[in-house]
Amino acid sequence: MSSRTVPRGVADADRLRLMAVVSRLYHMHRVSQRQISERLGLSPARVSRLLRQAEAEGIVSTVVAVPEGLHPDLEDTVERSWAVKEVHVVDVPGPDLAPDLGRAAARLLADAMTSHVVVGFTSWSRTLQHLAFAFPAPLRTATRQVVEMLGDLGSPLQQHSAARATQAMASALGADPVFLRTPGVVTTPALRDAALADPYVQRALRLLDAVDIALVGVGPPAVHSQLQAGDGYFSPEQLAEVQAAGAVSQLNQRFLDRAGRRLETPLDELVVGSTLEQVAAAGRRVVVAGGPDKQEPLAAALRGGWVDTLVTDVTTARFLAGELPDGGLVSQVTTA
Repeated sequence: MSSRTVPRGVADADRLRLMAVVSRLYHMHRVSQRQISERLGLSPARVSRLLRQAEAEGIVSTVVAVPEGLHPDLEDTVERSWAVKEVHVVDVPGPDLAPDLGRAAARLLADAMTSHVVVGFTSWSRTLQHLAFAFPAPLRTATRQVVEMLGDLGSPLQQHSAARATQAMASALGADPVFLRTPGVVTTPALRDAALADPYVQRALRLLDAVDIALVGVGPPAVHSQLQAGDGYFSPEQLAEVQAAGAVSQLNQRFLDRAGRRLETPLDELVVGSTLEQVAAAGRRVVVAGGPDKQEPLAAALRGGWVDTLVTDVTTARFLAGELPDGGLVSQVTTA
């Protein structure tokens, strides 16, 4: 009995042709691997092997078409550069970022919120207020309390808006709101001591030790745009002093230097709200913020490891990725 040897070039061509046939049936005509096996008289194992080889040979390539308005590469760059767990980059069409960022964050974070028992909420943040009012409701969640992370700031109307946002967030999560109804910034340590004597304030502050996910406010060490002269807040002179001491960022009115380290100042004794220790101890720390005035403060907060989830706009993300002037990539510094 004689045998015929198939030239190597012919064998390779036949193998590639078979790969192409199998790949075309599977990927373009949606024929299952079992049906291909039956149609071509091949074993299921060989069909599977041919599909893998087709990818290795470049006959089949996977292309992910990213829809317009999504920025996965930019998100990956920020995550890697700052060692942050999760970054979401949002297209914001107008100059007022708060409404769009807040609504986007509500959609992006809804599923993540359902498993947390105690939610810390910075109710005075305008962006987080938009998040709260846009939150899909009601959700089936494990949340039991939504606790405010800072006392009142600003006028009575602003305080009312903050309380409504806390109530909206609690209602969406099927939880109880825990209000911190006392000035967030007082004028003397004695007034702070008086506020801390209130049993409802004590309850809220104790609950901040048990926060599973914290929605934290981040901004520059400056007078907030919503506040007016005479509102319950630091004076321009006080803020100038902390800036001179090196402050470039504040988390719920606690100050950080450019390296992201906590900056202890006399103003700490005037704040009624979460401490940086309580923020750091939270199981997850979320910031929803963007805009030119938030870029350096966010960089400091990320550098210090205070944030593990960020929702921001495209320009701020490009700054953090080092794609804009003065947006250098700086290694993360662990908090003390």
